[in-house]
Amino acid sequence: MVSLLPLPSADRPVLKHHALVVQGGDLGYAVSRLLALKYPESVKGHLVNLAVPNEPTITSHPALHAQLQSTALTEWEKAGIARSEWFGVEGVGYNKLQQTKPQTLAYAMAANPVGLLAWLYDKLHDWTDEYPWTDDEVLTWVSIYEFSTAGSWANQRIYYEDAHAASGPSFARAASYIDVKLGISRFPKELLLRPRLWHHTMGPVVLMNEHGKGGHFAAWEVPDLLVGDIREMFGRDGGAFGVVEGRSGYK
Repeated sequence: MVSLLPLPSADRPVLKHHALVVQGGDLGYAVSRLLALKYPESVKGHLVNLAVPNEPTITSHPALHAQLQSTALTEWEKAGIARSEWFGVEGVGYNKLQQTKPQTLAYAMAANPVGLLAWLYDKLHDWTDEYPWTDDEVLTWVSIYEFSTAGSWANQRIYYEDAHAASGPSFARAASYIDVKLGISRFPKELLLRPRLWHHTMGPVVLMNEHGKGGHFAAWEVPDLLVGDIREMFGRDGGAFGVVEGRSGYK
């Protein structure tokens, strides 16, 4: 997630009396959405990648459901659905393990840097759009985990906590309709790609761009495309231009 806001103090709760926009992918997607849900008076717009919308049904969204039935899927959408099906069968094991037995995995990550490398590189390889990782890039990513103060296993705990939260998993809550202007960046090698029309169950969509390249780590792989979407959404001709009072957006 990318956002700029003052640090909170005892008499200034987080986000109160501030106006901002946010962008996020993966867990940052859920954080961005939940910020907009909890602080709609402060979060004036949000742009996300890895959007996971609910399917519009005949009871939940009758008009949208009817439109979906009469609208043929594009080739981009068909490829995205196939990508999602692959991930659901072949790519989601890490998630289930970290949601249920994170400490078991933690011993392997802490004891063997090669094991950590293999665990992370598996994702860097499968989740990108043939991104040409250099040795320095891979080692930088692995080092962030290996040499962090919390330890190389600390990142796994959030999966367990989220799956067992009393309020429900964050991605499920993030799928609800949120009345804050929404932009969606779609990349062909993302892990979950739903039909375009599904995304209108999430909020007032003012931008949805489907790109020709890029994967799950779009901010690293194709930063210019992601930044371009931000500029388009909040620029002078964008659907969220001027949402923050006193800010003119991009020219």
